[in-house]
Amino acid sequence: MELKILGHSLSVCKVEDISAIDLTKEFYFIGRTDEEISLVCRTEDVPEGTSAREDGWKAFRIEGVLDFSLIGILSKISGVLADSGIGIFAVSTYNTDYILVKEENFDKAVRALADKGYTIV
Repeated sequence: MELKILGHSLSVCKVEDISAIDLTKEFYFIGRTDEEISLVCRTEDVPEGTSAREDGWKAFRIEGVLDFSLIGILSKISGVLADSGIGIFAVSTYNTDYILVKEENFDKAVRALADKGYTIV
């Protein structure tokens, strides 16, 4: 399986409403529940007035379109990283999954995944 390194730093934020988010930006994820609105975006694109934020994330994207019938892909990747003592923040799109790890653990994550046979590009 091929994992692509995304070249930018990311932030995970909590916002009060989506009007603060610049929806013209190239890369962002928004999650809304009855309790909160979460945003993952490039660090330089974090909106003013976030109620909470955590900077310092890097990401991998699972390359290709993942069929919904595929089972355990994210579980296997998160297991490899957990075995190496690396926490993750995962987000999914219709096509694929993104795995975020803290920048200080990123090189360790690359090595752990490569050692388990993942191709890192």
